Amino acid sequence: MAAKHKIMKGDRVRVIRGNYRDLEGSVLEVLPDSDRVRVEGVNERKRHTRPTQNDPDGGIMTIIAPIHISNVMLIDPAGDAASRVRMQVEEDGTKERIAVKTGNPIPKPQ
Repeated sequence: MAAKHKIMKGDRVRVIRGNYRDLEGSVLEVLPDSDRVRVEGVNERKRHTRPTQNDPDGGIMTIIAPIHISNVMLIDPAGDAASRVRMQVEEDGTKERIAVKTGNPIPKPQ
């Protein structure tokens, strides 16, 4: 069973490790089975494809490769800074993500 992560599709994150350190982008996809995320503008790779019936031109395609989820941090929308996240259970039983640095709630992305 895959681990539960606090990062969701559409969240703004900052890369904290690796070649793309300090870059920010929105999460395009979360891959919970491999603990990886695809972040807009981060870890772009070139792929050479040969012509097929679906793509008669072929050529060089740019794909966004996933990076490990431990290398990104959620950005607090209020403080505009990267922060760790904890979960808080409200009285009615709903869960809410809270930025550890500021204590502000982080809304779910649309």
